[in-house]
Amino acid sequence: MSLHQRPHQKPPATDSVPASAAAAASAPSRPLPLLTLPYLFSLLALLLLLALLFPWGPPRPSAPASPWRGYTLREAAAFAAGAGNGTVVLAAVSGPYLPFLSNWLITVRRAGRADQVLVVAEDYDTLERINAAWPGHAVLVPPAPDAQVAHKFGSQGFFNFTSRRPRHLLQILELGYSVMYNDVDMVWLADPFPYIVGDHDVYFMDDMTPVKPLDHSHELPPPGKKGRTYICSCMIFLRPTEGAKLLLRKWIEELKEQPWSKKQKANDQPAFNWALNKTAGQVDVYLLPQSAFPTGGLYFKNKTWAKETKGKHVIIHNNYITGFEKKIKRFRDHGLWFVDEHSDESPLGRI
Repeated sequence: MSLHQRPHQKPPATDSVPASAAAAASAPSRPLPLLTLPYLFSLLALLLLLALLFPWGPPRPSAPASPWRGYTLREAAAFAAGAGNGTVVLAAVSGPYLPFLSNWLITVRRAGRADQVLVVAEDYDTLERINAAWPGHAVLVPPAPDAQVAHKFGSQGFFNFTSRRPRHLLQILELGYSVMYNDVDMVWLADPFPYIVGDHDVYFMDDMTPVKPLDHSHELPPPGKKGRTYICSCMIFLRPTEGAKLLLRKWIEELKEQPWSKKQKANDQPAFNWALNKTAGQVDVYLLPQSAFPTGGLYFKNKTWAKETKGKHVIIHNNYITGFEKKIKRFRDHGLWFVDEHSDESPLGRI
């Protein structure tokens, strides 16, 4: 046999498979232990638990927190005062008042003062919405009041909302800035700052409807029937003086002494007037001219007076009426609702 030849081998016979293997192949199949019913139920329970813990799959990185949540009044006031030569124009709003804020801002911008505006947002959604359109011009001073009830005049929520006002103003004065506060149901027909004459601590407007002479006194008016004056807390200008700070601290004190109740549905204005009366002689005050700063009860209801003083009006307050729709209608009826056709002039755009 050659070294390169292999011996021929016969293929194995077909019946040469071991008997044990053949028996196993022909036997009926049995379920594996892992596929028993108890196991299946356990597996199903585990899957359900995982679905509850991770409903959308593995956890994803959370969205970054809004930078405005940590934005402080100190930072915001410095931002606004930097554009206003040390003076802040302040407003405070919750979400329902955004259309009024935008309408007011149009008129403030026309007067060239929008850059120094700071808005105290009273809820986080309003904070985000304003700063998304107009970065840096809104701040929230915690804690935020209930945004759902803060807009209803006469409610406890409205009282809680307005009673925060003197605290915001005092904080700004403590930072060394002057501040002009406005309610947002106002419009500017001219720049009010030329009317801030002299070097007084506090400037404000009357809330009375009787017509005063054009050359009326700028002293604090005498008390009315309730033993206090009727000065409007809707428009106030304060310098960072000790007199102005004293007035604000007294205002805060009066609010604590006259809290809201179902019987006595207070707001911040009576407390402001009590503070004015109780600090008389200690604070240098100045009553702004009625012809330039009329209350809504005079401007909108005394057509003869409004016609006679036309051209002298500076800030109009839409008070002596309650309800958003009623206020908007009255503004529209007098050509003072600008957001419908001039929203492009608002720093907030169309909201």
